[in-house]
Amino acid sequence: MGKVILKNAITRKPGHLYYVDGKGNVCEAVMARGGKKKAKKKVAKKKKRR
Repeated sequence: MGKVILKNAITRKPGHLYYVDGKGNVCEAVMARGGKKKAKKKVAKKKKRR
């Protein structure tokens, strides 16, 4: 298991992924699908025929 050395060392941005690379640096990458909430689609109601 790893150890927590320092809490809150960086401010996280929504839609980004943070990880520690092989050299021990903290890296930031943009996630392919994340950070923003999806808007609901509006569906048009069909008119009733008589």
